[in-house]
Amino acid sequence: MKFLDECKIYLKSGDGGRGAPSFRREKFIEFGGPDGGDGGRGGDVVIEAVDNLNTLIDYRYQQHFRAQNGRPGAGRNRTGADGATTTLKVPVGTQVIDEDRETVLADLVTPGQRVRLLKGGDGGFGNTHYKSSTNQAPRRADPGWPGEERWIWLRLKLIADVGLVGLPNAGKSTFLAAVTSARPRIADYPFTTLKPQLGVARVDEQELVLADLPGLIEGAHEGVGLGDRFLGHVERCSVVLHLVDGTQDDVAAAFRTVRRELKAYGHGLAEKPQIVGLNKIDALSPEELKKKRQALARTAQRPVMALSGVTGTGVREVLRAVAAAVAAARQARAEAEAA
Repeated sequence: MKFLDECKIYLKSGDGGRGAPSFRREKFIEFGGPDGGDGGRGGDVVIEAVDNLNTLIDYRYQQHFRAQNGRPGAGRNRTGADGATTTLKVPVGTQVIDEDRETVLADLVTPGQRVRLLKGGDGGFGNTHYKSSTNQAPRRADPGWPGEERWIWLRLKLIADVGLVGLPNAGKSTFLAAVTSARPRIADYPFTTLKPQLGVARVDEQELVLADLPGLIEGAHEGVGLGDRFLGHVERCSVVLHLVDGTQDDVAAAFRTVRRELKAYGHGLAEKPQIVGLNKIDALSPEELKKKRQALARTAQRPVMALSGVTGTGVREVLRAVAAAVAAARQARAEAEAA
């Protein structure tokens, strides 16, 4: 399935049905009076988050959605049927953004969450509504009210516990494949990963959802490379696992490049709990490993974990550290919500 995390669509709710200008006509009843029914209400446009989707690809092939119009009223005081509601199903984590691409209209973060985006138009009154003691034969019947319409943007931000970040070819996809059943594309050239990949890892009795994001390069927050397009997915993650390629000459510079992009992007990415891993240690001698690990620890100002996604060395220890950080983040969030 192709991945699509942003799209623009057009929505229109249903128009209300027209009221009926009708009079009762029966044998032996000379003055039957008005009996025109009201028009039906137009259908709403509703958006719903479902947990069996992880892409917006359905909205690439259909961009216009219109709810059903209300049916007109009829004689014998019959009210027209209401128009059917149009429901758009989107993945959990989808934001609904106004046409200005800045105003967030809805943020769907839980399965089953529903938001009415557009209200259907009310049906028009039939002439029975205007009957009175002084106007016993009204001929007035109203048209239905028009529905609403607007263009919106849908933006998907994947909900994962852990976001894997790093420069291109840092071994993120290899790590994901080593700890989950996901099978991302792996090769020894930059930008092998062109779209986010999700996987579920089991650590002791805890399950973690990991997101492998395309590599960041300098200037990613300004749209250079692929990073700007996918940095939004890190916003939903509880913990960031920053992998650094141990075969690079300057691991400290590689770390600083990614950190600068996270800070420049904003939205609290740089403040998220972070675990730093020096990857590909199977290609390093013990002296190189010690030297690069110390250099990276000085720059990151935190302990650095050594691992190899290929051989599995240190992978379990990194995963346990990530699980502990995720558990702490969940507890802190629960305490903040309870306060």
